[in-house]
Amino acid sequence: MSTPAAIATSPSHATAPGRWPWPPLLQASIGLHAAAAASLAWPGAWPWAMGSIAANHLLLTGAGLWPRSALLGPNVRRLDTAAAARGDWALTLDDGPDPEVTPAVLDLLAEHGVHATFFCIAERAAAQPALVRRIVAAGHSVQNHSHVHRHNFSLLGPRGFEREIDRAQQVLADLTGRLPHCFRAPAGLRNPLLDPVLHRLGLHLVSWTRRGFDTRVADPARVLARLSSGLAGGDILLLHDGHASRGRSGRALLLDVLPGLLQRSRDAGLRPVTLQAALAPRHAERVA
Repeated sequence: MSTPAAIATSPSHATAPGRWPWPPLLQASIGLHAAAAASLAWPGAWPWAMGSIAANHLLLTGAGLWPRSALLGPNVRRLDTAAAARGDWALTLDDGPDPEVTPAVLDLLAEHGVHATFFCIAERAAAQPALVRRIVAAGHSVQNHSHVHRHNFSLLGPRGFEREIDRAQQVLADLTGRLPHCFRAPAGLRNPLLDPVLHRLGLHLVSWTRRGFDTRVADPARVLARLSSGLAGGDILLLHDGHASRGRSGRALLLDVLPGLLQRSRDAGLRPVTLQAALAPRHAERVA
């Protein structure tokens, strides 16, 4: 496989990750556990101690089950204020590439002259190398959506996270010539052990401003309304070219949603951009 030195880089130069910055919630959790342990020296304190620890664990679990939460570490839910002021927004597509749907998506995007970010499952990408190269050749961005999209991803520990994410990094870098700098967790779910791994690998966790639920809803009008209502600069929208729901005609729902969404974006004076263009690497040193 290609080494990082052989992979194309962005205009920003990556720097060493340095020490992982503990999120305030995790710092408070450690303090709470220490205080609870110390309180056990006093008779009758154990109900308070155990209750506090249980409540803390429920909070940590809830933060992991809330895809847009930033309590467990940085989470890109919108583009920055400069991008928002320019009217830039990001169209992101998950779970591909799909040999039937993704080519049709690429045709639609080319017809409208816009670029998108494809969060690819690396195992699927490896099975469709020509399609991945077509995505990149058309000016779109390919980012990391894990290697196999495991349903138990949020239950993994540090080694499991690193194996799953780093393997996807290398596969996608070999296919595209560029090391991804964004990661989206399968289903958006995670636990407190994920961000230290992303920090070491130089990856942003990216969620979304709003999603279309296009893997569950069979009505393109409902999905379009959900995505386009209040569409504004800075938004990150989530759709799926993999695991896409099908309408009554059997056609992937995404293909009926995209034309209307892109037209509304154009009517509002907005411009879809890739995360590669809009977001600097997590550890970067800006140069003039």
